[in-house]
Amino acid sequence: MVNRFSSPLKAGVSAVAAGSLLLGAAGGAAAAPEGSGDAGGASSEASGLARQAERIDRAPVAATSGDGVHVGWRLLGDDPQDLAFHVYRDGERVTEEPLDGTTSLQDPDGSAGATYRVSTVVDGVERWATEGFDAWDGQTQDIPLQKPQGGTTPDGVDYSYTANDTSVGDVDGDGEYEYIVKWYPTNAKDNAHSGHTGSVMLDAYEQDGTQLWRIDLGKNIRAGAHYTQFQVFDYDGDGRSEVMTKTADGTVDGAGEVIGDPEADHRNSEGRILEGPEYLTVFDGETGAAVDTVDYVPPRGDLANWGDTYGNRVDRFLAGTAYLDGQSPSAVFARGYYTRAVVWAVDFDGEELSSRWVFDSDEAGDEYEGQGNHSLSVNDVDGDGRDEIVYGSMTLDDDGTPLYNTGLGHGDAQHVSDFDPSRPGQEVFSAHEDIGASGGRGATLRDAATGEILWDIPAEVDTGRAAMGDIDPRHPGAEGWAVGGDASWDSRTGQLMSASGELISETIPAANFLTWWDGDLLREITDHDYDAESGTGVPTISTWNYEEEAEEELYRAEGTLSNNGTKGNVAVQADLLGDWREEIVTRTEDSTALRIATTVIPTEHRLRTPMSDSQYRLSVAWQNTAYNQPPHTSYFLGEGMEQPEAPALDYTAEAPEFEEVPGTGEPAPGPVAIDVEDAEVGKLRVEATIAEGEVNGTRFALVVDGEQRATAQVEDRTPKDQDVKLQAGDVGPGEHAVQVVASNDAGETASETVAVTVPVDD
Repeated sequence: MVNRFSSPLKAGVSAVAAGSLLLGAAGGAAAAPEGSGDAGGASSEASGLARQAERIDRAPVAATSGDGVHVGWRLLGDDPQDLAFHVYRDGERVTEEPLDGTTSLQDPDGSAGATYRVSTVVDGVERWATEGFDAWDGQTQDIPLQKPQGGTTPDGVDYSYTANDTSVGDVDGDGEYEYIVKWYPTNAKDNAHSGHTGSVMLDAYEQDGTQLWRIDLGKNIRAGAHYTQFQVFDYDGDGRSEVMTKTADGTVDGAGEVIGDPEADHRNSEGRILEGPEYLTVFDGETGAAVDTVDYVPPRGDLANWGDTYGNRVDRFLAGTAYLDGQSPSAVFARGYYTRAVVWAVDFDGEELSSRWVFDSDEAGDEYEGQGNHSLSVNDVDGDGRDEIVYGSMTLDDDGTPLYNTGLGHGDAQHVSDFDPSRPGQEVFSAHEDIGASGGRGATLRDAATGEILWDIPAEVDTGRAAMGDIDPRHPGAEGWAVGGDASWDSRTGQLMSASGELISETIPAANFLTWWDGDLLREITDHDYDAESGTGVPTISTWNYEEEAEEELYRAEGTLSNNGTKGNVAVQADLLGDWREEIVTRTEDSTALRIATTVIPTEHRLRTPMSDSQYRLSVAWQNTAYNQPPHTSYFLGEGMEQPEAPALDYTAEAPEFEEVPGTGEPAPGPVAIDVEDAEVGKLRVEATIAEGEVNGTRFALVVDGEQRATAQVEDRTPKDQDVKLQAGDVGPGEHAVQVVASNDAGETASETVAVTVPVDD
């Protein structure tokens, strides 16, 4: 392990590319298949930039329901949109024809324990696309966890642990996601509250529950929603995800090595850590071993510069991942948003961390103070192929300089996507806390590239909750809503607006998470049935009945709990398994397992996995940051959408090669009929026919008296019929034996031999 404790940049540097690296993407670039339509969002393809991308597998899943077994798998980023698939159950094919319109199947004869396998069909050749996978008993599967032992803090408070925010990444390069779990002590504190806490831990698990490692962040990292923001991503392009987070003296990595001074205890009598070194560490994702450690930028400095003197606002941290050069990912770490705000972009080359740039509101100007949210978003808002950082009410360009500042102040919730496909580019929907700064606006929709306010929802008090997604097909684009009335977190009074700013209703659904779950293209409402006494809730997914203006529950995650109090987040939400729709992952009531829930509702729609959309994938990476927000695609995904363009990706590994399915190769051409159309000296013309429904040939040969006299290369249009004309010259008078041979990659089929008499030329 290499420890480098000299600060790579001094605080106060504003948007300077000190020590920056433009890292080239690793691995061979795969040519992006053609898409159709205009996605409306950011396009790295249009910019000529291809983004380094993980090579993930098809993540097949089979889940039982009352209607049999629902089977789903991914359409990958480099797949043709119409790639065809077959599905097998227990070695027998259950699809009569290849599926080219969906990536899921409802198998009414399937049952729990049946083994499924999926194949692709390309140019008549069938190859396995997955290994065998067993049907779940129900629509959930548990990942067993190794729960840490609790302890007692110096002020005599006992604590235990609960599983909290979770992220995913392929840490071992096998194409499957592993789960990185943050363990929360039960005495975790909001920054505004004093008191000691237990230490925060990070674990890595395979989906079968195999624990890979545990990192103990130690006594000098306080536990709470605003302290530990961790990123899981492949930064160096080796095909394996790293883990990056803030560390301190006494942090123990996954290999048992201690970072900094193992004896140091920087906690004060109130349990806060307001002195001592602060670090940023990148860990090997497969082993948990620390690879490099540097000083965190910026250091605390004068506490009062952050908005108070007791250590609340100085310790407000955010994190994300962004393609700032349009090709290679950089980590983004931030400190502060109530007053001073500092955003630090960091690169990792496989051995060392280096600074790309730092934005500091102290240097950029007072107008950039107090604009950040309790989260951030990473989006290519200007369409140049490089990501910007949407930092609440302002946006930083890919080089760390301000792109614009709305001046609307701090807020809690924020959503970015192409919510209005009738307009160019993306939009930002934000809730606002500082009603004075926002000019009486509780929520706004703004142009993501320019900051222009398109419409707003008025308010007189802090508006803490807002959400946006397509939940009503009667209105083009997505709908946005924010809590109103007393503005309580669970208010169902507010304003529900169309993408164009039309008021639809003053009755709103829960303003929390949004999930693609049922069979249509609308998004569902993910919330929780909250119990104030325990401070937890049971996660739920509901559809919005826009006619009755009411939620209708589709799924209840019984036996599991939400995280983060009234926020009611799941551990992680993403397209983790199956087709393009999302899974939710929740903790069991005793935190002995994570529970993955997948939909069992059939769908007629086909999309490439959202995990191949860079914006969505990055949203999953920063989802755990502070006040968790749901992931959104860079394109409009909803009723009336156009097929998005194929992503321009530079994979870190070649696609795996699967064997041909035994006994299923396309057979030789079907029976060939021959008809002699003309027979005269110097010209013999015949027509060869293969009937509809039979396998076509790709090459036809006219054979006269055992000698090949003419050939034709033709297109395989199976199962359509095939008519091919062939002509041979220099055929002398007399009787000839004539035959046509059709062939393809599987073999050849000859017509019957016919006797043809060529008359003497008069």
